[in-house]
Amino acid sequence: MNPTFFDQFMSPQTLGIPLITLAMLMPPIIFPTQNTRWLTNRFSTLQSWTINLFTKQLMLPINKTGHQWSIILTSLMTMLLTINLLGLLPYTFTPTTQLSLNMGLAIPMWLATVLIGLRNQPTTSLGHLLPEGTPTPLIPILIIIETISLFIRPLALGVRLTANLTAGHLLIQLTSIAVLALIPTMPTLSMLTMTILFLLTILELAVAMIQAYVFILLLSLYLQENT
Repeated sequence: MNPTFFDQFMSPQTLGIPLITLAMLMPPIIFPTQNTRWLTNRFSTLQSWTINLFTKQLMLPINKTGHQWSIILTSLMTMLLTINLLGLLPYTFTPTTQLSLNMGLAIPMWLATVLIGLRNQPTTSLGHLLPEGTPTPLIPILIIIETISLFIRPLALGVRLTANLTAGHLLIQLTSIAVLALIPTMPTLSMLTMTILFLLTILELAVAMIQAYVFILLLSLYLQENT
């Protein structure tokens, strides 16, 4: 069977076992958990320092009432970052290229921030739908526009993550196919294409980390508006 560019959207299987299960189990396996040792190793210390620094920067502009979200957002950031990076390894599958998974993460988190705002400060949350000083004839139109933009937020979260990772994977796949096709006929051009493939891989590493951070950053901004 000839491969196609859209094979990455299919969950690969080995001996009938979907590899997406292994990909989802890898983050808790890789990162160490707390233990009863008096002294931790260097990796655990570096991990704890990085997580604490990220959590402090993320929670800095948010009110104290929203600091209870720190564990949720940091855990989600760690999961997305690990899955995105593991998906760049050969013979692996990236679950975050699936729109269903990303929307399953984006919609509940966005809805939770909206419900918290409506419960704690309903006047302020509803006031975001109508900017102050709006002329009376434009009030219905602006309310409709702001409502549509509010409901587009989770779609933008999921589609942004899916589109960026899918585009990078497609570019890497196209370039790798070109490298394999040019090796027998034009080795020099194949080496040049391989250099481009190496640069694309570095770019995709950066995209995997940046998109995970952007996903959590936008959620923190939504939380900041509703706390």
